[in-house]
Amino acid sequence: MKSKVLFSLFSVLCFLPAFCYATPSTLIWTPSTDIQPYGKIHLTVDNYTPVRSRDHNDNQLYVQQVYGPTFSLLSDKPEDNLLGKLWNPLAKIMAETGFDYKKGLGPTLDKWPVYFHFKAGVPEDAYFKYMPAFAVGAYDLGYKHNFTNNNVWYLRGAKTISAGKVNLGRFSVGYFNGNGRLLRDKNNERDNSGLMLAWDRTMCEISDKLWLSVDYQGTQSAYGALNYGLSWKFTKNISAILAYDVYNNPNLKNTVTFQLDVDF
Repeated sequence: MKSKVLFSLFSVLCFLPAFCYATPSTLIWTPSTDIQPYGKIHLTVDNYTPVRSRDHNDNQLYVQQVYGPTFSLLSDKPEDNLLGKLWNPLAKIMAETGFDYKKGLGPTLDKWPVYFHFKAGVPEDAYFKYMPAFAVGAYDLGYKHNFTNNNVWYLRGAKTISAGKVNLGRFSVGYFNGNGRLLRDKNNERDNSGLMLAWDRTMCEISDKLWLSVDYQGTQSAYGALNYGLSWKFTKNISAILAYDVYNNPNLKNTVTFQLDVDF
């Protein structure tokens, strides 16, 4: 069923013209190579609703809630960029940081609900034509040792690909590594590193407000999942994502993602 969905999406896109490259600031599940614009505050409200009320051990499942702001750190103008003042080419480097407040992870983890994240990167074509975008960062940096310090580090590249006048969308690939004490598989064995893959595209032929994505992260840890969904941009500063999350670990119940993004 998963392969049929992916194939159908790809087949449709092969007959659509190019020239649409705008994307939302995030993917569905994993960090993208995008960086928040300088001078903006990005607020995200996420809800992950389990499709079943109880897990494989008959424990009650709750809606996981994530709230958090993201702040840009560097300007894209050399004269305003701290790195760019040292050396002009460094002005291409953008960075952001922020934190998340998470609830619904269980009575123990909910005692320490704050997690931090940061990212630095460069956009496509930053230094030469056809250059991919790159980003490096970390997220879910919790402050309770061996409870919430998942500390997921990643490196990711992305490139928008066209075949003639056909826009195939943006493809990205990356690798991540987290805290092996906390990222475990279904047998409670260490499973803390793996691939990050994604495809996304703004569907300008239908509306420049509509965006589609398929997003995958490896391992059977709580981070491992295949996610597919869409986003709709209601206004210049407000958009929402609706997606379905299929976890690699069979002991984890699938969820429905609803994400609201607001820029200030």
